[in-house]
Amino acid sequence: MSFLIRRPAARCVLLDNARRVFLIRSEDPIDPHKPEWLEIPGGGVGYGEDSAAACRRELYEETGITDVEMGPCVWTQYVEYTFCGMRFESHERIHVAWCDGGEYRPRGLEALEAAAFIEAGWWTLDELLANNEPTVPARLREFLPAVVAGDLGDPPIDISPDLPAV
Repeated sequence: MSFLIRRPAARCVLLDNARRVFLIRSEDPIDPHKPEWLEIPGGGVGYGEDSAAACRRELYEETGITDVEMGPCVWTQYVEYTFCGMRFESHERIHVAWCDGGEYRPRGLEALEAAAFIEAGWWTLDELLANNEPTVPARLREFLPAVVAGDLGDPPIDISPDLPAV
């Protein structure tokens, strides 16, 4: 039996001046059978916090990068997943942000994040498209090229993965 956590969440497509995206390589520390994945920074939205503020906080906690220009919410998604034996139902707002770059120096990782995060750094779009590891969001490769090109869309695009039939 596992816990079910339903939560609003925020993630951030962080781009530098060279249009590279910041990705974190992660693993599930208690499930050695789950493959590693690449993810954009993000996490739960705190009480009274909006998604842009949550993105800023998560960027600080998970990357250490603070000098960012926060952009609009470009994508939304509903996802269900299991991590560390807990089931999540997450309604996510995904913003874009820009910065001059920076080194990976997380400032406030939770214990499970510290156990899950393997490494992080900047990826070109070509590097990501040539890689076949799973990503979070799952449809990142499909929708990232438009954002990198500056097509932010309005309103945000729903990029929810297809959920398996029950």
